[in-house]
Amino acid sequence: MARKALKLASWTSMALAASGIYLYSNKYLDPNDFGAVRVGRAVATTAVISYDYLTSLRSVPYGSEEYLQLRSKIHDLFMSFDDTPLGAASLAQVHKAVLRDGRTVAVKVQHPKVQAQSSKDILLMEVLVLAVKQLFPEFEFMWLVDEAKKNLPLELDFLNEGRNAEKVAQMLKHFDFLKVPRIYWELSTKRVLLMEFVDGGQVNDRDYMERNKIDVNEISRHLGKMYSEMIFVNGFVHCDPHPGNVLVRKHPGTGKAEIILLDHGLYQVLTEEFRLDYCHLWQSLIWTDMKRVQEYSQRLGAGDLYPLFACMLTARSWDSVNRGISQAPVTATEDTEIRNNAANYLPQISQLLNHVPRQMLLIFKTNDLLRGIEAALGTRASASSFLNMSRCCIRALAEHKKKNTCSFLRRTQISCSEAFSLWQISLHELMLRVKGLRLPSWAVALLCWLFPAPH
Repeated sequence: MARKALKLASWTSMALAASGIYLYSNKYLDPNDFGAVRVGRAVATTAVISYDYLTSLRSVPYGSEEYLQLRSKIHDLFMSFDDTPLGAASLAQVHKAVLRDGRTVAVKVQHPKVQAQSSKDILLMEVLVLAVKQLFPEFEFMWLVDEAKKNLPLELDFLNEGRNAEKVAQMLKHFDFLKVPRIYWELSTKRVLLMEFVDGGQVNDRDYMERNKIDVNEISRHLGKMYSEMIFVNGFVHCDPHPGNVLVRKHPGTGKAEIILLDHGLYQVLTEEFRLDYCHLWQSLIWTDMKRVQEYSQRLGAGDLYPLFACMLTARSWDSVNRGISQAPVTATEDTEIRNNAANYLPQISQLLNHVPRQMLLIFKTNDLLRGIEAALGTRASASSFLNMSRCCIRALAEHKKKNTCSFLRRTQISCSEAFSLWQISLHELMLRVKGLRLPSWAVALLCWLFPAPH
């Protein structure tokens, strides 16, 4: 055990060092992307998967214990089964197969020892976090242990993943651009999940999109709409949108661009109070209502660190937040400013992450991953993405008000106000497009006067 702890500690040190290198090399970093968020994710990942397991996994060429147990039955279940996995991650790997009835499926198989080792690894992580606390009292990482204890058992239950997949597919069924692979329950267990096989390129692969004539701006807009709907309207959020879990393709029937959402093991369920406060906060950030930015940041646990909190959420400098995040995209100068000042905020970020609601932690992670995708596509922080977020916030807040009134007249007033606010946003979006047409300055000024931005 001592030897394992020593090896794990060395891996943790490497993870911390790697995060530090990333901090100063990634030009898209900001107070949300660096520090405790990324460092914490590195520490958590390292601690959950022990050194002993990592080395033993390398000696297994094609998969897991479950796969080996099923190997003798593969001929009965499948017409064909690819030994080489399509992809492998820390908890599982995925194989392509064809069932006897001709359906092509993806078979997700959990790695051996993960179930047995998980509780031991969390205990070891807790010991390491307490040791870090003794060496560096200003850093608070106990929230990592709490999150691991809560989330890891859910991620290890593939039946829970299947239920999440079906729930989000039903929840977002009005988005014709979203594809969630169908689950085959009759062949799934807690450690083996069979689903419809859907192929595509990773969402950050611009070359794939160019080859397949997929519009990167359209994909970025769709991704923003999808996650705004999850966060602000439904409060049920897929929290692992890294490029391997978000694919894109041209739909074989319609030829339209389609997003394929995979790996539904990690979701965050937002309480209604949190979701509504978060809606109010983003509305305030988008329309530069700084008094309400302070109010709702503090309601979400930021305290006196609300300026840092706002910067972490928006990935913008405090000056840009004050000027209006929807007014101008991120500049190279702003990126440099954030990167140069990043290390100065590490203790405050640690303190902030220890005080915000636990729900916020996975939201931060999700924001971080989505920004990485936007950065790769070159569509980061466009004004249209903020307007889509605002639409979802307006709808969510109006729905809450209507749900809490019995008066028909009041419900009608709320619906009219909602429709008017959405109309204003559509006009503002039209104005942004008009400005891009390079009309004479007097014409643009006149239109701006006639149709001011909503507040």
